[in-house]
Amino acid sequence: MLNRFSDRHASFDDPVSMLLACHERVRHYLALLQKLASHHASHGSDAAAQDAARAVLRYFDIAAPLHHQDEDDNLFPLLHQRGDLSLKTGIDALAGEHPLLHAQWAAMRLPLQTIAAGGVAELNAAEVEGFVALYLHHAAREENAVYPHAATLLSAAELEDMGRQMAARRGVSAGTP
Repeated sequence: MLNRFSDRHASFDDPVSMLLACHERVRHYLALLQKLASHHASHGSDAAAQDAARAVLRYFDIAAPLHHQDEDDNLFPLLHQRGDLSLKTGIDALAGEHPLLHAQWAAMRLPLQTIAAGGVAELNAAEVEGFVALYLHHAAREENAVYPHAATLLSAAELEDMGRQMAARRGVSAGTP
């Protein structure tokens, strides 16, 4: 789904726009991971591979878990309370995928850490492609089947509170992109 919000306009004052902007960054780092896997297969842990591995590690170690926590602790519970059976079932399935995404990520961390340090590692292309495919499908389902309900099921006060909690989770004030 095309992000209706530009990343530069996303702020914690509009938490759904922040979640969508995060998905755009997820796509960016997934593409970088795919490029890294291809590059590493022929060039090893050269400087470019090390830089890419560090960037991917930073994103999926820090930002992605915060994003999942935003959904699991803030957005999903509110929508689950108010949604119909279809929405509740979809939310349950998506929330259930978060541990799987974390487990797949954990399996790739060691080789990426080794590459980032300039060491010899094998980055399994099939694992990378499986992780990328699951994450892309997961994000698209959130964007199309869950996020739009926030506009109709949540109040302005709830969205504002969600934005404050998301900002606090990152140690910034609401209104900060």
